[in-house]
Amino acid sequence: MTSTALTPEQIVARNLAAVDAHFHNENPEDIDKAIDLYGDSIVWEVPARGVLLRDKAAVKAAYLKMFQSYQIHSMTPIRRFAADNYVVDDTVADMTLVGDVETNVPGCPLPSGTPVSLRVVHIFELDDEGRIIRENGYELWRRADGPIDDDIPADAPTVTFD
Repeated sequence: MTSTALTPEQIVARNLAAVDAHFHNENPEDIDKAIDLYGDSIVWEVPARGVLLRDKAAVKAAYLKMFQSYQIHSMTPIRRFAADNYVVDDTVADMTLVGDVETNVPGCPLPSGTPVSLRVVHIFELDDEGRIIRENGYELWRRADGPIDDDIPADAPTVTFD
């Protein structure tokens, strides 16, 4: 449903649901569902690593390569909020880099085998139909065994993976 038929609160709820579904499907088995939430004019950018993609197939290929090098142990969503056609998400992923990180994660500042606490702030822009047309991921790469002082709310849930 287009934004013109929705209240501002309904637009925010629709956009939050789209981003939630996108994150839920960011895995090798369901990546096509995540990609389907993109508009045809998707811009996918990770500025710190110098990555800019403008094509759904290229974004899918980038995700599949990242999945080969991220052994994710847990994720802690810190905050998520939306206004109009934007959603902002702030999350910490605890993981270990594996495999050919240099090839699979262009611009990654840490080598394979490194335990990582990756803080990522995503800014999503959605069109009037609730499709994601821009995803910017601002990454802060830290060694998980180094000093980390994040201000994580006490009630923030942590999702663990086997």
